[in-house]
Amino acid sequence: MMKIAMNIPLVEMDGDEMTRILWQWIKDILILPHVDLKTEYYDLGLKHRDDTDDRVTFESAEATKRLGVAVKCATITPNAARMPEYNLKQMWKSPNGTIRAILDGTVFREPILVEGIQPNVTVWKKPIVLARHAYGDVYRNTEFKVPGPGRAELVFTDTEGKTTRQVIHEFKGSGVIQGMHNTDESIASFARSCFLYALDRKMDLWFATKDTISKIYDHAFKDIFQEIYEAEFKTRFAAFGLEYFYTLIDDAVARVMRHEGGFLWACKNYDGDVMSDMVASAFGSLAMMTSVLVSPEGFYEYEAAHGTVQRHYYQHLAGRETSTNAIATIFAWSGALRKRGEIDRLPKLTAFADKLERASLLTIEEGVMTKDLAQMSTLATRKSVNSKQFLEEIGTRLDRLLSE
Repeated sequence: MMKIAMNIPLVEMDGDEMTRILWQWIKDILILPHVDLKTEYYDLGLKHRDDTDDRVTFESAEATKRLGVAVKCATITPNAARMPEYNLKQMWKSPNGTIRAILDGTVFREPILVEGIQPNVTVWKKPIVLARHAYGDVYRNTEFKVPGPGRAELVFTDTEGKTTRQVIHEFKGSGVIQGMHNTDESIASFARSCFLYALDRKMDLWFATKDTISKIYDHAFKDIFQEIYEAEFKTRFAAFGLEYFYTLIDDAVARVMRHEGGFLWACKNYDGDVMSDMVASAFGSLAMMTSVLVSPEGFYEYEAAHGTVQRHYYQHLAGRETSTNAIATIFAWSGALRKRGEIDRLPKLTAFADKLERASLLTIEEGVMTKDLAQMSTLATRKSVNSKQFLEEIGTRLDRLLSE
């Protein structure tokens, strides 16, 4: 059988630890036998980021703007413990944060539902999609360790040199301070992305912040969302019987535990990070969550919503078997391939992506799964397999689907 052709490459961003191992296996077992894969490769492994002073991360983001579609492996955001482990020059910022700052836009995360894995929240019947703002806030912060007594001030100097000062705190001893920012332009892009996505999926849209406490910062988000809704989307939402509403993040968390799902929940950057992990875990597993960054210009970056699976990586290095769930990483590849096929008008590539996802879910529904899923599955018959065997089982079913 001839391999499926591609015209324009994907941007391929390789990553770290166990997900890097799975990344290569997914290509070797599931993609390369069937697709004449074209990628522009960037190694975002922590060692290479350090060797290039993180230049490679910026280059991969610019390549995404040029080629339009990227697929990214999970990467390490180093903390103090990683410094000696990798002999790093510095604690580099989150590569996801860097890429999102360059592309702007919104991250949409959605749980992958599969027969036999029941949500821990029993009332959830439909997917809950998280829309996470992908720019600013704590991910682009400035921090300072206060050494001792003194005054911390928030200072803004406009382009004409006029300076405004506000006292943050009068320190009587040591402490810490942090500065965050966002822009009206980015918040507006976030809002429009959420309204458009909700219309496309025919979903109600919730937006939640903490404007009762953050009366300027969070309130700006609330106001911009409401202004754009009233001016551009209220009539369109009404035409489909859809609802948009704002609520406090506290109330949203309480409501979501009593709702059947089937809606889009928009959150600021950090809230979206945390809540998407909560939703993924409650639906079954962090490894069963899709994630795509959509920029205002129409650039797409697909990734898994979880980390690098460090514990399994060290087991792998020790020669021990792991049973690592690769579904989210597979769906990152299938999402990117499907989008490339849609943009480039390659129906065979789009169909391949659909069948890759179907083969993955079919494997689980037929009782073959990784250990994390086997522990949760309600299927009467189930078999736990190791990481590579799981991909090979998917490959067998993919071959069958492709031959039909």
